Amino acid sequence: MALDLHDLGRRARAAARVVAGAGTTVKDAALVAAAELVEARADELLVANRADVDRAVDAGASPAQLDRLTLTHLRVQAMAAGLRALCAQADPVGEVVGGWVRPNGLRVTQVRVPLGVIGVIYENRPNVTSDAAGLCLKAGNAIMLRGSSSALRSNQAVVGALRDALGKVGLPEDAVTLVEDTERSGALAFMQLDALDCLIPRGGHSLVASVRQHATVPTVIDGDGNCHVYVDARADPAMAVAIVANAKLQRPGVCNAAESLLVHRDVAATLLPQMAEALRGVELVGDARARAVVPTMGAATDEDYATEFLAPKLSVAVVDDLEAAVAHIARFGSGHSEAIVTEDLRAAERFVAEVDAAAVLVNASTRFVDGAELGLGAEIGISTQKLHARGPMGLRALTSVKYVVRGDGQVRT
Repeated sequence: MALDLHDLGRRARAAARVVAGAGTTVKDAALVAAAELVEARADELLVANRADVDRAVDAGASPAQLDRLTLTHLRVQAMAAGLRALCAQADPVGEVVGGWVRPNGLRVTQVRVPLGVIGVIYENRPNVTSDAAGLCLKAGNAIMLRGSSSALRSNQAVVGALRDALGKVGLPEDAVTLVEDTERSGALAFMQLDALDCLIPRGGHSLVASVRQHATVPTVIDGDGNCHVYVDARADPAMAVAIVANAKLQRPGVCNAAESLLVHRDVAATLLPQMAEALRGVELVGDARARAVVPTMGAATDEDYATEFLAPKLSVAVVDDLEAAVAHIARFGSGHSEAIVTEDLRAAERFVAEVDAAAVLVNASTRFVDGAELGLGAEIGISTQKLHARGPMGLRALTSVKYVVRGDGQVRT
């Protein structure tokens, strides 16, 4: 199996050299062809996906897992639309990031270049297959996709359409490669594959932990989304209720959904009952002060406060002040997205300055931390680390820079 994987890696690396030199017109043509094939094969994709979903149901998958796995006609259309939307994005390859002239006449520029071969290891979510491949192609990279066994048939169908689209425009099909070995040993081998210039995990805590422990190639961690909403003493009540409800309920099973609510003690007695009503159907667990206001709330543990539920469950704490809220987030947060609701400008600015996260929001739902919602187009993930990318990762995050130095005969003395 290791030889097969290394062979796939060599083929992907050869394809990466071709794609890196492809012009924007050719890459965009491939994206349009891919979108057309995804749409034309929608019924085929849904049949393959139905088989995956049926197996997942039999295996006892959770509602959140099934939601991430399931394709619908609407989601297939969204996959195609995402591929087409990339055509409207500026091609980052060749962009001059900076430039200057040295006293000796050397002209120095920094130019964006593709990373090379990007590996993505992920769970469920067959739409990631299409999104990630399209992003990597537009940024001039090849991609090796290693999905979970639960989505294997769906991923095979999607990758088949993408590879056929590449062939139609004269690009190497191996620029999009699916690793079909879904055994644990295969996953570990993939994390250590020399052909990869960068590995991006998309999945739960156990997958990310495994990558942190075993990967020997450079990684960009799309980590847990233990996101908080802090409702300050000077929050607008209606706004606070609306933001908390949206952050938790709009789509509970995704990484930018709120998992913890912090409420200032001065407004807890009035706002927590309203929020509990707005969050009807959500299991609430809280500290003693929160339970004193909402007696139906269960008791929260430190584990609850540290957990990304990805489900209709929310931990709640009443805090004395903004400093206590920031301390709570520092202790339990995952560095993904944190929000404050307040009409106090100084409180907002302190929160922005003191909270260490990839994204900090003021008077807005955490659900906006998404590449498309922030105007970046599609994203390959949301990085919770600080090198080389942080936050929603669009096209530019899938490139590096190289220095180009032009002279007219200078030698160093």
